[in-house]
Amino acid sequence: MAFDLSNRVALVTGGGRGIGAAIATRFAEAGARVVITNRTPRPAEELAASLRECGLSVGAAAWRGTGRVAIRELVDTVAAEESRLDILVHNAGGCPWAKIEELDEAKLTEALDINLQAFVWLTQAAVPHMKHNGFGRLLVTSSVSARVAMGGGAHYSAAKAGVNAFVRGAAFELARDGITVNGVEPGFIAKPGRGTLSTPEKQVAIGRYIPVGHMGEADDIAYAMLYLASPEAKYTTGQTIVVDGGSTLPETGYAVEERWGLA
Repeated sequence: MAFDLSNRVALVTGGGRGIGAAIATRFAEAGARVVITNRTPRPAEELAASLRECGLSVGAAAWRGTGRVAIRELVDTVAAEESRLDILVHNAGGCPWAKIEELDEAKLTEALDINLQAFVWLTQAAVPHMKHNGFGRLLVTSSVSARVAMGGGAHYSAAKAGVNAFVRGAAFELARDGITVNGVEPGFIAKPGRGTLSTPEKQVAIGRYIPVGHMGEADDIAYAMLYLASPEAKYTTGQTIVVDGGSTLPETGYAVEERWGLA
């Protein structure tokens, strides 16, 4: 492996499937002891069991909610059981889609709680353990939605923009403690069997407007996270890496059609 996470303990939220599962798998393959937590426990437990069968060190922990007390209990429990905590990846997220005129308190709260609030409390809870080790990697799956617009997702974009701002502020505060804070902003990532955007027809239609010509895979995000979690990323902090196949580069989809003669 290019990056060695041996003797490191990593907690990955939203690690049961998709991007989170890829992150947990690549971290474990790099030698980390990985603990997965997921709002729906069964996928995390099943993935952990399957990875253990491959000889990897992976466990599962119960997700306790997005509140400050629940988050601290989760982090402290994992750190106590594993005797340390070196890497935390907040991958859990989601968007209850709604146009602005249809947005209500419940959907706004849900978007802010899981995407932004949970990362704030996870960071706060993890910092004492990482300071004790003199090493820490706080990572978050953000989104290109923090910088571009999608209909029905203004509140999600606001939450992810908040995540990116928190990354910068936390990185500044923790820089002298051996703790880096970074994120990855995925573009369109295929999730086979999950959601209408990942049907073969939609993948082809969306890929038409992405400069590299296709949607990304979960591993495209996992490998970016692997770098940020590694000792080699010691001088990278307060950043978010955009992994989107170039989809945020052109001014409009027309520019892509014109450049490659797709019209």
